[in-house]
Amino acid sequence: MAVFLQWRKFLFFDKDLVKDPVENGKDFALPGGISACDSGRGHIVLGDMDGKIWLLTRSLQLTSFQAYKLRVTHLYQLKQHSILVSVGQDEHGINPLVKVWNLDKRDSGNPLCTRIFPAIPGTRPTEVSCLSVHENLNFMAIGFTDGSVVLTKGDITRDRHSKTLTLHEGTSPVTGLAFRQVAKVTHLFVATLEKVHCYTLSIKEYPKVELDTHGCALRCSSLSDPSQDSQFIVAGDECVYMYQPDERGPCFAFDGHKLLAHWHRGYLFLITKDSKSSNKTGFGSRESSPSEKQLLTVYDLDNKFIAYSGSFDDVIDVVAEWGSFYILTRDGKMLVLQEKDTQTKLEMLFKKNLFVMAINLAKSQHLDSDGLSEIFRQYGDHLYFKGDHDGAIQQYIRTIGKLEPSYVIRKFLDAQRIHNLTAYLQALHRQSLANADHTTLLLNCYTKLKDSSKLEEFIKSSESEVHFDVEIAIKVLRQAGYHSHAVFLAEKHMHHEWYLKIQLEDLKNYQEGLRYIGRLPFEQAESNMKRYGKTLMHHVPEGTTLLLKGLCTNYHPSVDTAEKDSQDRNLINKANSEEFIPIFANNPRELKAFLEHMIEVDPCSSQGVYDTLLELRLQDWAHEQDTERKTVLQGEAVSLLRSDNTVFDKALVLCQMHNFKEGILYLYEKGKLYQQIMHYHMQNEEYGKVVEACKRYGNQEGCLWEQALGYFARKEEDCKAYISEVLQHIDQNNLMPPLLVVQTLAHNSTATLSVIKDYLINKLQRESQQIEDDERKIRQYREETAHLRSEIQELKTSAKIFQKTKCNMCNSPLELPSVHFLCSHSFHQHCFESYAESEAECPTCTPENRKVMDMLRAQDQKRDLHDHFNRQLHSSNDGFSVVADYFGRGVFNKLTLVTDPPSSKTAGSLEVNLQRELLIHTKRNC
Repeated sequence: MAVFLQWRKFLFFDKDLVKDPVENGKDFALPGGISACDSGRGHIVLGDMDGKIWLLTRSLQLTSFQAYKLRVTHLYQLKQHSILVSVGQDEHGINPLVKVWNLDKRDSGNPLCTRIFPAIPGTRPTEVSCLSVHENLNFMAIGFTDGSVVLTKGDITRDRHSKTLTLHEGTSPVTGLAFRQVAKVTHLFVATLEKVHCYTLSIKEYPKVELDTHGCALRCSSLSDPSQDSQFIVAGDECVYMYQPDERGPCFAFDGHKLLAHWHRGYLFLITKDSKSSNKTGFGSRESSPSEKQLLTVYDLDNKFIAYSGSFDDVIDVVAEWGSFYILTRDGKMLVLQEKDTQTKLEMLFKKNLFVMAINLAKSQHLDSDGLSEIFRQYGDHLYFKGDHDGAIQQYIRTIGKLEPSYVIRKFLDAQRIHNLTAYLQALHRQSLANADHTTLLLNCYTKLKDSSKLEEFIKSSESEVHFDVEIAIKVLRQAGYHSHAVFLAEKHMHHEWYLKIQLEDLKNYQEGLRYIGRLPFEQAESNMKRYGKTLMHHVPEGTTLLLKGLCTNYHPSVDTAEKDSQDRNLINKANSEEFIPIFANNPRELKAFLEHMIEVDPCSSQGVYDTLLELRLQDWAHEQDTERKTVLQGEAVSLLRSDNTVFDKALVLCQMHNFKEGILYLYEKGKLYQQIMHYHMQNEEYGKVVEACKRYGNQEGCLWEQALGYFARKEEDCKAYISEVLQHIDQNNLMPPLLVVQTLAHNSTATLSVIKDYLINKLQRESQQIEDDERKIRQYREETAHLRSEIQELKTSAKIFQKTKCNMCNSPLELPSVHFLCSHSFHQHCFESYAESEAECPTCTPENRKVMDMLRAQDQKRDLHDHFNRQLHSSNDGFSVVADYFGRGVFNKLTLVTDPPSSKTAGSLEVNLQRELLIHTKRNC
């Protein structure tokens, strides 16, 4: 059924004559005798009756080459490839030839012809009526006046890779061919004077569908753009029909005898002539008398308007290239239709208040969202000034996201239009573009209208219906006194902080707030207990303590039974109990119960738990008057100190603050602060404890005995017994020089000579014995040194006679040649060469000599360190730190520095042995 519409006419194109760029002001002239034309790949391609093909560039430069000897009848320029297919004649008679040209390649200056073959597959002569080529270069269809269609399948540019078959046969001339590609399915539309068919080329049998029983004239069919689902357009004298591969689509009633139909960039181009004066001569009649005018009409089928209409003289064809449309006429002129820009077309529609058409046009032109929004705004303003507020608000709603909402809101702030404002604000929330002010305004609209049902509907709507800032809504409702609505929103949207704030601060429902926290997930329960814990502890201490015990051990929300079964019981969630200690600021009893529960359930609790519990127990111990109870509290406090989780410094401070002696001494011992233990006893004048501490910890820290001696020396009381005991231990372990002992005791007025008499006598006897031993060793070392020097002198001045008869290596009798060394070792030459590491060293003495040399090098290094050490020691203000540093480097190891003369047996012996071994170092003597 034809669609009869009242098509509005607009002038959306500007018509101009194309001027010759070489001759200014003169019209551009086309070649004469044009018989075929097409466009694509940056060219307008023309074929003439002399067999030439002309290529017209954008700069209007014409080039040509001789394609045929007689004439060119058909041209087809592919849009995705630089391939041109032509049909023409090289000889008289009916023998059309098809030639395929590659425009990117050259052969003697002309485009390369890649293939030539006859168009007629058999021997029956017939004229070619139409031509179509698929963009994939695998299909080419040729229609003939006898009603047949020849299909070439394969690579159309080469003979070897394609085959030809007769696809369609009939009695009516073929007037139109078009390939359609959707996904992987290829169709071929075939139009004749009488019928329209469609072949499916993706199926091997090439099934055919007859789409209609009437056809069209030559050049009156076309294929729409892929955006239009590639419909086949057939222009009859009464209607224009559109076809899908399996059915006929819509048709439009366009009167007039159709001479040409083209589809370019979404527009349908129809050239018609007056049906009353037209001379219908049948097939192939596309020429009119010179006096007739041809009407070119450009239709926008989507938006249902005529974009251009104009009269022309004898049009050859309409082609699209370089962003414009070109009309070629028989008189050699070329006219251009330049489409106005979208904004200009929209302004033309705005002037006529055709906003609906402007919107459709903008959508078809793929105008961006900003441009569409501006059209909606202007349409809304137009309706608003006309008084159609309901229609205006609908257009304003379509601008949401682009137009500033305040522009619309200001127009509808009047109380009489509050319903329109509510609709706009509701849409604003649905698109999740409302801010806090919009939500506040919408809720105020509800409350001003006292529309509780609307308010209930708004706050109880699902998230898929209305989107709003829940937090702002809760604030507004809370300020307005709608606490129940605010609590409902907070609980529904899981705004736990707002729910608890309203329950605890406004409604004072502490028990409900505590219950709600117990139902929250672990993270939310932990954060909210930190925020509201003090308040809850003040009003419901027992319940709050119980909840904190669960939160810090193994927390699970108190949910329904069905939900409990679905929870993962293997997942352990527990908070840091130390962080909740400040909550119990004014509740020491609950705090103590909480901390004791924590260390009982989790012995590895944080250090702060143990420290706080220790402080509580020490406070109880300090204030307890009952002796038995105080002993129990003392034991509990000491048990905490023995835990590894207690912080040493904090615990020591707490014990000192509460004067907890047992704890102080335990911590000193635990921290190896032995001097502090002794000082503690000294401060309390516990003499026996001082000596006991020296005995117990003296091995770990030897200076304790010295400090004890100094302590007793300063006392004016009679401490002879303690001084004697300390001196006895100092003497046994040689902890102090005698002079220092005497100087220390000289400050005590009660200490007499009898106290240190035995100590001094024993010390002097041991020193005398040590002196005698040292003198005896010195004499011994001197005798050994003199003996060694005499041996060295003999080696230097006397001849050495070699009398060895056996080889020291193989223990066989010596034979010449042999090798002798001054060390009295002799070898066969072959034995020496086999085992010797060096020609200048004796193999037997080499290991020992190597040790001696290593010792000499070590001595040299130590001697250097000794000099450096002396220099540092003399120049330093703190000699003790220098000595300690060198002790740390291992300088004072067993290998003693060599001095001259030697001061001990080790030093003298080492010097003599090293010199001796060095002097008797062997030399080779053959």
